[in-house]
Amino acid sequence: MNATESTAHTPLTAWHRGAGASISLFAGYEMPVHYGSIIAEHHACRRAAAIFDVSHMGRIRFDGDRAANLLDHLLTRRVTDLPPGGVRYSLICDAEGGILDDVLVYHIEKPSGGRFFLLVVNAANRVKILKWLEPHLADYPDVICTDRTELTAMIAVQGPDALRISSRLLKTDPNRLAYYQCCVTEQFNKPVIVSRTGYTGEDGLELITRAEEATRIWENLLLAGRENEITAAGLGARDTLRLEAAMPLYGHELDGSIDPISAGLGFACNLQNRQFIGSDAISEIKQQGPTRVRVGVCVSGVRPARQGCAVLSSDGEPIGTITSGTVSPTLGHPIAMGYVKPQFSEIGGSLMIDIRGNQVPANVVPLPFFTARRPR
Repeated sequence: MNATESTAHTPLTAWHRGAGASISLFAGYEMPVHYGSIIAEHHACRRAAAIFDVSHMGRIRFDGDRAANLLDHLLTRRVTDLPPGGVRYSLICDAEGGILDDVLVYHIEKPSGGRFFLLVVNAANRVKILKWLEPHLADYPDVICTDRTELTAMIAVQGPDALRISSRLLKTDPNRLAYYQCCVTEQFNKPVIVSRTGYTGEDGLELITRAEEATRIWENLLLAGRENEITAAGLGARDTLRLEAAMPLYGHELDGSIDPISAGLGFACNLQNRQFIGSDAISEIKQQGPTRVRVGVCVSGVRPARQGCAVLSSDGEPIGTITSGTVSPTLGHPIAMGYVKPQFSEIGGSLMIDIRGNQVPANVVPLPFFTARRPR
């Protein structure tokens, strides 16, 4: 797509263009798809390290004594017991249990001792979530909500060497962070929020910094990782990596018509002894059982099944739909995720995928497709 006057840019857009990235519009932002080869960038992340600009993701801050209570009412995951320095994956649902977004919620403690919560939302859903928040904020007038997206940047450093590289720059050793923990530290005397999180299935960090510091930190990371062969990577590799790790993507595996139980995200719903928006509906679906479930599929041949391909039973009955598919760079064959009727979700079960009018054999396989080795 061609950029327009309304196109948004991240603080790193000029760097991407200067590096010769292939640029496309994503959620209204100019974003790098790749810098030459999606496959090479994918392998760099799996074997060493890759750096991703994820500044298009929304960052919404909540201040106030009752911020935890507000978020506990809005999110499927309990927030009131989230300790400072904790990060949790959660969902925002409507009253019927439909998923409005999947998010990360951070409980951040500043060096001064002050605390606030940060909600990282999907880029395409930021405006929707901000509007959805408005009536709920009216019930909590003492909570201050600010959109920090344009004032900050977000950089992901992912791969087996990600922490080793980042530790050369950060004041705090990131190896001291457990998975899904965060802290405020410094990079050459400039503040940065660091979390041990990511969207690739690899170990790594996500850094949130002031917008004006983004290019300097990005370039410092590339310099610090030069001997480790760190690579700048775009959205193309980020998508193939997350699909191998079976991480759902909003607009593919998740949307307002899909509930957390069907999506296999029941772990992200704390239903005991609390009420949140959608909790009654989700509890009912859990009790009765979903009408469709998310599965992993290994497709025969060399052609990948793409979003929208029909899933058929072995006798040709329509039983579901593919939501994401690619040829896995790591595994070397086509993989896909999709939704099928529960009775067809057994691991090892035979399916057929309609790929452009051709019925291609496939099998249900365990998720994730690939699990990276993580240090203990």
